[in-house]
Amino acid sequence: MRTDRLKIIILLCSLALVLPFLCLTAEGKDFTVVIDPGHGGHDPGAIGRRGKEKNINLNVALKVGRLIQNNCKDVKVIFTRRSDVFIPLDRRAQIANNAKADLFISIHTNSVARGRNVRGTETYTLGLHRTEENLEVAKKENSVILIEDNYQQRYAGFNPNSSESYIIFEFLQDKNMEKSVKLATLIQKQFKTSARRIDKGVHQAGFLVLRETSMPGVLVELGYISTPDEEQYLLSDTGSEALANSIYKAFLNYKREHDAPIDRSKVQQPEVSEPEESVAETPTDEPDSAPEPVRSNRKPGTPNIKTNKSNPEVVHKPIFKIQILASDRVLPKNSRQLKGLSPVSYYKEKGLYKYTYGESTDYNKVLRMKREVTAKFKDAFIIAFKNGEKMNVNEAIKEFKKNR
Repeated sequence: MRTDRLKIIILLCSLALVLPFLCLTAEGKDFTVVIDPGHGGHDPGAIGRRGKEKNINLNVALKVGRLIQNNCKDVKVIFTRRSDVFIPLDRRAQIANNAKADLFISIHTNSVARGRNVRGTETYTLGLHRTEENLEVAKKENSVILIEDNYQQRYAGFNPNSSESYIIFEFLQDKNMEKSVKLATLIQKQFKTSARRIDKGVHQAGFLVLRETSMPGVLVELGYISTPDEEQYLLSDTGSEALANSIYKAFLNYKREHDAPIDRSKVQQPEVSEPEESVAETPTDEPDSAPEPVRSNRKPGTPNIKTNKSNPEVVHKPIFKIQILASDRVLPKNSRQLKGLSPVSYYKEKGLYKYTYGESTDYNKVLRMKREVTAKFKDAFIIAFKNGEKMNVNEAIKEFKKNR
């Protein structure tokens, strides 16, 4: 009897230790994760002294997938490849989109030029590179399209080796950025604490494979195959298992926070851009250029709206502004991303800091200013606020016409 009790106690203790690392089965739609082993087939990726990136990526990816499949009965795992075959970048994204996946994880291995020894893991989300190093990583991973047929037509003339091509990522307002950054942060934490790897952090860069997917996603760099001791680790069972287990644990933590399946009908829709035409103007005593935004100590989420003491009703009119870019963090005042525009304002929405330049209750003035701003920010567009709340810009324009 005492022996049976002891066995039960041991079993309960074991379950207490194991349960945190298991997914609980949920009713309804499966949570779908697409795991993408980078490169493959005639595209070896980075090459070390003993191994090739494509094989390291596939080995770790399959181990991550097996961990999820064996422990998470409510999760559907889809691989973009299970063997040494070449899959074009747009096809990888298409696999995830067709599956209506809830998460996309692309697994890669880094490298640097000979003579340099760099170590550590890093995880990327979609966005504009902040350093030349991040840009080079994106260039290397995107250069695979050069061996695809008709890549210029398939990727709308994108040149992975041209810095100018990456300007498209500067204006991304990725609805999935907040969740993607969360997953990337969880992965890096596990690499550091579980696998004991050097943490090179979470970064943004312009990866085509992430741009084409319609769900939260990350691109993981497992380590540097160009550094001999890191290559040895990446090729070993111990190393690949530790890295796979880290990604798996991060996935579990992410899923616990976002366990409800994504309601596709509630996905944030693109912002409506304003008509590219002026409203018939009437004489005005105000200067021809839009007023400069006021510098203030307001909280980040509070729009910068000027009041007019001589005419209190002005605050009840729509305020038009020019949105120039979005970022996952507050930018320094002298940030190169602002391209010399000053002063600028920002507001926070859906986890993103959205930067604006100029403001006025006169739509025509902001439109004229926007035509000048597009020389620096070609995808800039006009937005509108009323009484501190963002509103539909087309409704704001209608109201502007009515109140003239």
